[in-house]
Amino acid sequence: MYLIIKRFFDILASLLALVVLSPLLIPITIGLKLTGEGYIWYFQERVGFKNKLFSIYKFATMLKDSPNMAGGLITTKRDPRLTPLGGFLRSTKINELPQLLNILNGDMSVVGPRPVMQKSFDAYPIEVQKVIYNVKPGLTGIGSIIFRDEETLITEVRDNAGDTWDFYQNKIYPFKGEVEKWYQEHQSFYTDFLCIFLTAWVIIFPTSDLIYKVFSTLPKRPF
Repeated sequence: MYLIIKRFFDILASLLALVVLSPLLIPITIGLKLTGEGYIWYFQERVGFKNKLFSIYKFATMLKDSPNMAGGLITTKRDPRLTPLGGFLRSTKINELPQLLNILNGDMSVVGPRPVMQKSFDAYPIEVQKVIYNVKPGLTGIGSIIFRDEETLITEVRDNAGDTWDFYQNKIYPFKGEVEKWYQEHQSFYTDFLCIFLTAWVIIFPTSDLIYKVFSTLPKRPF
């Protein structure tokens, strides 16, 4: 029953959000068309429900050839490959809003683990790969809230001449796996509602640790 009601909520929420946010989405679409390289949408293959691949929708924030440029798949906070609007769209998470269409299509849910690229998925520990997408990936989720400063972390590692990919593999991904397993064990409408609230909260108060006060048994971030 939970999954049926959640799917109904996903459809209703995505439709309502698209209508309410249209005054924001339309100017951004025009702005992207008139700046950077003039392209609006970014489509990328991600791992989703039951580890099946699907195409995720985003507003374009990077140069078209960015995967083949210095930095590869990893984006830092002051990445020179960002388009004029890219930094703003990424910092505010507005670039993720086209994923409302993925939710409407049934590829994603409002709340769940973030879908990642195959290379990133392969970096998860094997035991995490087996379970993390037993639920649909989400527009937001526990991992997204905890790692809202992910680009800042990666930028600091790079600035200190560290190996950014090693940091992902041995620090970020193992811990993300732990918190997403926690989410699956505590799935409920109450948990989902709090995740939506906390997503809005940390956009306004990015340094807040309210999530650990709301979810007292959630594994604490070690770095």
